[in-house]
Amino acid sequence: MTLINDTRRFSQWAIALSLFVFMLITLDLLGDYRDGVPWTHLLTEVVILTLSLLGVAYFGRLYYQFSQSKIDLLTQDLALANQQAQQWREANRELIAGLAVQIRKQFDIWQLTQAEVEVGMLMLKGLSHGEIAHARNTSERTIRDQARAVYRKAGVTGRTELSAFFLEDLLLPRQQ
Repeated sequence: MTLINDTRRFSQWAIALSLFVFMLITLDLLGDYRDGVPWTHLLTEVVILTLSLLGVAYFGRLYYQFSQSKIDLLTQDLALANQQAQQWREANRELIAGLAVQIRKQFDIWQLTQAEVEVGMLMLKGLSHGEIAHARNTSERTIRDQARAVYRKAGVTGRTELSAFFLEDLLLPRQQ
């Protein structure tokens, strides 16, 4: 990835320099034309002007290609992560379903309302209060209040302890 980033950075500087040269040559060319400078001098400046435009085009294309390469790599990484997550879900479908049932039973023991159950499940899935509010078509303040009710009834201080309550026994025991 550093090669891509270095090439993109180099291309940005090369584009900027080529545009700067283009502007200077254009201004000089206009001034020389008004002053009646010989056509050979003007022709030389037109060649330099053309080369600066070619530089912008070349380095612009290079920048685009490397930007696209980075996007392609990230897209491949995301596709692989999604594929691995899907494989994990399929391999552990029964365990996941059983865990969901046990979480619901624990929510019943804590006597959560239906709204609190929904908020609790969405928090365990990792959604933010804003995302939960959007999904449930309610205000973020309402979600925060419901989350506090879940924490109070569960006897935990926050989302981390709530998640740990359900995950602690699934993980390997700590090394003494």
